[in-house]
Amino acid sequence: MEARASARYVRVSPRKARQVIDLIRNKDVDEAIGILRMTPRRASAVIEKVLKSAIANAENNHDMAADQLYVAKCYVDQGPIWKRLRPRARGMADRIRIRTSHITVILREKEE
Repeated sequence: MEARASARYVRVSPRKARQVIDLIRNKDVDEAIGILRMTPRRASAVIEKVLKSAIANAENNHDMAADQLYVAKCYVDQGPIWKRLRPRARGMADRIRIRTSHITVILREKEE
């Protein structure tokens, strides 16, 4: 049995989000929340919300015990890229690429 939660179209670069999400893979839920709270990255706040949502899904939808959960899988996929223009010198323009992410966290119960 596994519980999952995802956040789509998050306005954070997938590469930067992957750096944070690699820290919590295969960790207990309490330890993962502690790591995310102490990580000074913008993506850690969003990933913490997704993790808490997955915990709530596990408790309410699947009747799992919160103290027995661990992060079984977590991954970040690339979302659509927003394209914008920034004015430059001599009437030219540069393209700005604003990247988005889809963040997914999957929890399982420990088997003891």
